[in-house]
Amino acid sequence: MKRRGRALTAALVAMICGISLPLAAFGAVPYAQIEGTGSTWSELIVQQWIADVNANGMKVVYTGGGSTKGRKDFANNSVDFAISEIPYQGTDEQGQADTSQGRQYAYLPIVAGGTAFTYQLKIGNQQVKNLRLSGETLAKIFTNQITNWNDPAIAKDNNGRTFPALPIIPVVRSDGSGTTAQFTTWMDKQHPSIWRAYFGRSGLTSYYPKKSGSRMVSQAGSDQVMNTIKGFSGNGMIGYVEYSYAINAHYPVVKVKNAAGYFVEPTQFNTAVALTQAKINMDTTSPLYLTQNLDGVYTYNDPRSYPISSYSYMLLPTGATDQRMSTAKRQTLADFMYYSLCTGQTKAGAYGYSSLPLNLVQAGFDQIARLKAADPAVELTDRDVKSCNNPTFDGKNLDKNLLAEKAPKPPECDKEGAGPCGYDTGTGKPATDDPAAAPEAAAAGAPPAAVDPVTGQDVPVAEGAVPVAGTSQPVAASPDTLSAERAGDRKPFGWVVVAELLALVLLPGLLAAAFRRRLAARGSLR
Repeated sequence: MKRRGRALTAALVAMICGISLPLAAFGAVPYAQIEGTGSTWSELIVQQWIADVNANGMKVVYTGGGSTKGRKDFANNSVDFAISEIPYQGTDEQGQADTSQGRQYAYLPIVAGGTAFTYQLKIGNQQVKNLRLSGETLAKIFTNQITNWNDPAIAKDNNGRTFPALPIIPVVRSDGSGTTAQFTTWMDKQHPSIWRAYFGRSGLTSYYPKKSGSRMVSQAGSDQVMNTIKGFSGNGMIGYVEYSYAINAHYPVVKVKNAAGYFVEPTQFNTAVALTQAKINMDTTSPLYLTQNLDGVYTYNDPRSYPISSYSYMLLPTGATDQRMSTAKRQTLADFMYYSLCTGQTKAGAYGYSSLPLNLVQAGFDQIARLKAADPAVELTDRDVKSCNNPTFDGKNLDKNLLAEKAPKPPECDKEGAGPCGYDTGTGKPATDDPAAAPEAAAAGAPPAAVDPVTGQDVPVAEGAVPVAGTSQPVAASPDTLSAERAGDRKPFGWVVVAELLALVLLPGLLAAAFRRRLAARGSLR
């Protein structure tokens, strides 16, 4: 009885002090540290999720290194889980085995996002922040067919706007990369004559082929690609990373032309629109269950769609006799992924990712259930998609993709043959030419601004003057923050409030009683 009172007192003190106790403190299955490697495309959001769950007693360690490394480490039983943008290929492009070597696993979708093209391009000392490129131009840049920023194809994509005679330096990945695999898959499907002539065959590759004599630079990991481009000697460079890296670095990205003829960047909204056309393998008997076919994404003619959008996957260990797994590890993995699929998705947009839609979250729950099938001691109660705090869907209306519905149409100055628009890219905010969408500047009494068609920078306009038609600065609407206050989400926070109130009422009495017992015990010893 005394132990129970002490535990209750400790729990109440922790609640008052804002300390989050591990579930094991209340008699649930204890946690154990889990370790994973793989994708750097996904790493920024994964590290945020790891920091979030740490307060709940979950210890998760994740190291990037690329999707290929993650798949190999998983197959070699050197990690508990891995993350990859592409599934096992059977045999990779170097002729080496790319399988799990018999280790049982399931693919678990974890987050969506867009492969972005970040760059450093200056005119004088001014960074260009609103560059537009078509898919064909991008493919030619990364196959050494377009080698200078003054190329007529680049000027055409930018509606006649010209750039300096500056050599283009593509920055690619040197390691086995899922980002490379997604990018080369897109080139192989959309621009096969350009890509295959360079690669020497059809298909994707995780190792970007670098030709001798080219200015191409190779770097390991998304962070090194980003750091190289934004570095002191980066002028003229362009490379591919997940959009989150550009957001984190406050660096511009290319607006890529989609099938509707609009130039768009991979905001969470444009990615969500594009991925409504992804075909997901829903055959539960298939070894490729839940993996993606993105052909429809590449060619979707919605003006809001970002064409190089995709998903990332966890390799989840499902074998009952898996040599690395224990009940405590499976419990940690289950609770970590439950958080990631639900509340963790609310942070995706701010980090440059896009939240998973309902069908993949529901399928993810089913994959997590395989941990319990492997070990019945794993606790999975109260896991319902209807109470899942995910900004893509509403638990009361599961048929809607809220992010896709909320996505604004790009401004007309981002249409082929118009513009270019003057707003900065790499902010994570959706573009719009509707002044009512973001009235902050008008409300603040800011003077109108024109945009230098060369640099993309704001140019002050004299009071009373009217900016030149088509060059006024389009306002940028802030992404909507969706309420997390659904009934299923309010319940746990409601219990916290009740517990804190009980603590305020009961804790003084409990402490006083404990103090009296201690005094009485001392008196009896005298």
